[in-house]
Amino acid sequence: MYIHKEGYKISIATVLIVLLSLAVMTTYIDDWNWFWYTIVAGILIMGFLVIRFFRMPRRELLHSGDHIIASADGTIVVVETVYEPEFLKTECIQISTFMSPNNVHVNRYPVSGKIIYSNYHNGKYLIAKHPKSSTLNERTSVCLETAQGKRIMVRQIAGALARRIVCYAKEGQEVHQGEELGFIKFGSRVDLFIPIDSEVHCELEDKVKGGLSVLATL
Repeated sequence: MYIHKEGYKISIATVLIVLLSLAVMTTYIDDWNWFWYTIVAGILIMGFLVIRFFRMPRRELLHSGDHIIASADGTIVVVETVYEPEFLKTECIQISTFMSPNNVHVNRYPVSGKIIYSNYHNGKYLIAKHPKSSTLNERTSVCLETAQGKRIMVRQIAGALARRIVCYAKEGQEVHQGEELGFIKFGSRVDLFIPIDSEVHCELEDKVKGGLSVLATL
């Protein structure tokens, strides 16, 4: 396990703030008691949690041309048939994964293919589990076309805590299943819009892991 590149600056800043805070307290506090020890413990715990958020576990990623794998770690909160109006403009199956601050927040490509569409939308910061967050929140939509001509859209959605979506996708780029699509900082959600005739293998409240869990078969 290591720290993701998106967390380098924040992790370094966090360590410096923690060390500076402890140094100041050690210098100016003469009468140490349970109150100050509690403050120190709180500072250390908060620093640990911030750095832990950017952890990047080493994984043997799943590779299968027929399978659609999870793009994110988290809990399945939506499995339903919807009309996707932004780019696909057709009925499809929506599978949404909610990521709590405790989850790994790397986002991955669910299939291999060519990026034929990528677009960032400014928006609100509703709670990521909110049904309208998919269309109202800050988000980035990326559509992949497989070698068989199947189109799958991945939508990164900012949540109430998230304030920055990082997306590496570029139109025309060929990508491989499991490669990093991007990163969403501090709580968020990822929607997948897959062909209507796909065979779904997940249910509501299932816990999934990005790059490992099979959500559906094309």
